[in-house]
Amino acid sequence: MSDLVIVESPAKAKTIQKYLGPGFEVVASMGHIRDLPKSRMSVDIEHNFQPVYVEMKGKEDVIRDLKQRAKKADQVWLATDPDREGEAISWHLAQLLDLDINRNNRVEFNEITQTGVKNGMANPHKIDMDLVNAQQARRILDRIVGYQLSPFLWRKIRRGLSAGRVQSVAVRLVVDRENEIRAFVPREYWTIDAKLTAKSSRKVFAAHLIEIDGKKAELTNEQEANAVLAALQGADFIVKSVKKRVTSRQPAPPFITSTLQQEASRRMGFQARRTMKAAQELYEGVEVEGHGAVGLITYMRTDSLRISDEAKAAAADYIRQAYGKSYLPATPRTFKSKKSAQDAHEAIRPTMPSLTPDQVKSSLTTDQYKLYKLIWERFIASQMANCQLDTVSVDITAKHCLFRASGFSVKFDGFTKLYEEAKDTVSEEDNKELPPIEEGDPLKVKSLDGNQHFTQPPSRYTEATLIKTLEENGIGRPSTFAATVTTILYRMYVERDGKQLRPTPLGEVTTQLMKEQFKQIVDVRFTADMESELDEVEQGKTDWVGCLRKFYDDFEKTLKQAEKSMDGVRMRVPDEETDEVCELCGKPMVIKIGRFGKFLACTGFPECKNTKKIITPTKGFCPLCGKKIILKKSKKGRSFYGCEGYPECNFMTWSTPVEDRCPKCGNTLFKRGGRSGKLVCEKPDCGFERPL
Repeated sequence: MSDLVIVESPAKAKTIQKYLGPGFEVVASMGHIRDLPKSRMSVDIEHNFQPVYVEMKGKEDVIRDLKQRAKKADQVWLATDPDREGEAISWHLAQLLDLDINRNNRVEFNEITQTGVKNGMANPHKIDMDLVNAQQARRILDRIVGYQLSPFLWRKIRRGLSAGRVQSVAVRLVVDRENEIRAFVPREYWTIDAKLTAKSSRKVFAAHLIEIDGKKAELTNEQEANAVLAALQGADFIVKSVKKRVTSRQPAPPFITSTLQQEASRRMGFQARRTMKAAQELYEGVEVEGHGAVGLITYMRTDSLRISDEAKAAAADYIRQAYGKSYLPATPRTFKSKKSAQDAHEAIRPTMPSLTPDQVKSSLTTDQYKLYKLIWERFIASQMANCQLDTVSVDITAKHCLFRASGFSVKFDGFTKLYEEAKDTVSEEDNKELPPIEEGDPLKVKSLDGNQHFTQPPSRYTEATLIKTLEENGIGRPSTFAATVTTILYRMYVERDGKQLRPTPLGEVTTQLMKEQFKQIVDVRFTADMESELDEVEQGKTDWVGCLRKFYDDFEKTLKQAEKSMDGVRMRVPDEETDEVCELCGKPMVIKIGRFGKFLACTGFPECKNTKKIITPTKGFCPLCGKKIILKKSKKGRSFYGCEGYPECNFMTWSTPVEDRCPKCGNTLFKRGGRSGKLVCEKPDCGFERPL
């Protein structure tokens, strides 16, 4: 006889089994085992929103096996993930296996290491019904919105549409940004930029006009710029003042779920779903040479920046050995979490800071290694000393004008020796080291130019910036960001344009209807407040039934009013025009959206029913047969490139074709890797490659 420990996944079970050893049997439930059935709403609204759960299809064998093992076990321990979903899975398991929910049989592992497992088993507790009720309330709330609002959208726009409490707000954000871009009117402005050298150096540096006659320089057209340039002809450029100071830059805090998804998107182009898949694998445990099965990171769904004292000490030991004492701050760093943070878990960090990415590289997949390296470097850097910069600001007079040059040099690299946070936008400031300059020095003008600029519209969201906006506005929680972005793309309300997200016509029409008829559902503030109420349910401050009743009463009235006001009205999704001409009847073809995505259809329908797939050509040619290379999509939505001659030619690659040609064989070159990648020739037996 032995104790039975139930977790979600086989990988997690294998790692935990290693630490628990004989006397314990660790098995996986393979995720949720009960849920609301898809065929009906299964929520009894009239009787306090009672859900009707059923055993999930395909889980019959798993459930039968768990029941048999539970009957034989001395004790059953529920060790699902330490969050709302994990707590709900434990509760469903307790219901299914007839376990006492008032017994201390729930254990949590915030990290799957020997210490983490030992601590978890030493501190069992009852199933937290506040957490369970928070999860149930969220699930029921989303079910009500989806199953009562979606049919309305079917009738008013198109069959098969879905609405969601969080997804609808995310789509609205993307649509609103697109409307801002369309409404944007660019404004012309000019700058006067000088290239100068000091008497003590030949190094050329830049200075920019900031004041004219003591007032801020604001040049709105070429005539004004030319007038300033004419006035400065032959002017002496003299250094008016030199301001030097030392500034400090602090490292970024360790990752939470949202910042991990953002940074992985910026640096490696990972979609949020891909990031969380690799993070889950690192948390659950992988076979590492010399260590066996081990969880390499702490729990990856968190909004807390808290770090344990043991982890700080381990990081300090590594930094001291690898870089020296000077790279340690005077006192260990602490980072303050947001007020709304649940603080249930630590920030995302390596479980063993001494285990470097290079040491585990051979044991990990490419995605696992890239993500572990990112998490490890960010955490270690967060515990390192500040970067010290010598900054210089130089004011330069030229007749009635004032120019300014600025720059910096690194006095002490500190944490930047290991890691610097990526940015969504790159600053255009020079920020380069200036030559030695003193007050009163004359400067030589190498060039003086007027440059035309136009104000730019706001950028479209990327996956990283959309997640950042959702987090900043309190929409969704760590576990929902990836699913939300995946859903709006899968439902074809939003599409990718490179890294940017843009709304489809379907997304715009649906959002228009939602804003007109269901203002609260797509209201950012309302959705954030709803999330806060769910948090209060989790904290035991609010009754989950009362929370649902408060929402539903208003929702029901709104739905009835929308049905009345739109009686007989149907909204049309405009087709996207193309340059394609139907080869059967000669009429133009348009892009339509069907169950399986976009396709080309003849505008002569129903007389002409010609349709065909959308082919996105590239500038590359197949290295095997010479035909065009086209952009394709995998079943999971990932982009890849293949020969248009498929299936006769089965060439495919994940690398991007470019215009450059191979100097050895003349074939198309492909860009492989990120910013520091390389160009390669994929013709067999060629082997040419060079850095980007």
